[in-house]
Amino acid sequence: MHDETGYQPLRPQAKGLGEFLAPVAGFGVTFASMFKPVVTEDYPRKKVAPQGRYHGRHQLNRYADGLEKCIGCELCAWACPADAIYVEGASNADLPENADAAPGTLAADSPDGAHMSPGERYGRVYQINYLRCIFCGLCVEACPTRALTMSNDYELAGNSREGMIYEKQDLLAPLSEGMLAAPHPMVEGTTDTDYYRGDVLAATQAQVDWVRERRPDDETLDAAEAVATGKLPAPTLRQHEMRPDAGPGEAEKAAGAAAVGSVRAPATGATTTAVGSVRHEGAAR
Repeated sequence: MHDETGYQPLRPQAKGLGEFLAPVAGFGVTFASMFKPVVTEDYPRKKVAPQGRYHGRHQLNRYADGLEKCIGCELCAWACPADAIYVEGASNADLPENADAAPGTLAADSPDGAHMSPGERYGRVYQINYLRCIFCGLCVEACPTRALTMSNDYELAGNSREGMIYEKQDLLAPLSEGMLAAPHPMVEGTTDTDYYRGDVLAATQAQVDWVRERRPDDETLDAAEAVATGKLPAPTLRQHEMRPDAGPGEAEKAAGAAAVGSVRAPATGATTTAVGSVRHEGAAR
């Protein structure tokens, strides 16, 4: 504002002692903070989780019966502005467990054969280069099956450039109690659409029997059978947690490799029975 006498400030001006101390008034916050207790996070001895929407390390999720959600479509790699993601898809029909099937008798999306993920394809190779990743989340938005999400793990430092390239076993969600380690058939009577809709709630007895016949030493069999028979509740998805103090992710890498499981020799003969763990909201789909 201006008038005949010159500029008039909108805010009232200090007078007297206040005018004298005005140049150092900005240090008032500093002086007041000097007498308050210091707030220091005792990291890494005490790790504090960030906010829920924090963009941390990626995670490849699973369905409730243990099958992977990633179908190897490579849309996340196309959406990545930093070219940090590399994906190679493969057909479920090419899994070693399906090698004994007669040619042409087992389609890639057949629910009777071994599957790593529902439908025809799965992600055979999945890599994220965290030296390039900018944690923008565009890969999560591009994923059609909600296979890729971002966890709260922010401890991504490494000792080498090679160690910053995370493989599929480093990113795959750990198996929850009651999930059945893949590969195994889809829930009997279902299609990949049933999985996408969230209608598959747990592994069934037929899936457990299929795995027990081919991999009798699988550590997930007992818990999955307990869920299939109703002795245990349906499994819930586990999230990646911040790394332990022992080393740069070695514990979780070992857990991820164990979750993937070793490839066993295929065998023939498996029948499916009832759809015990599929939710049907109506008579017609």
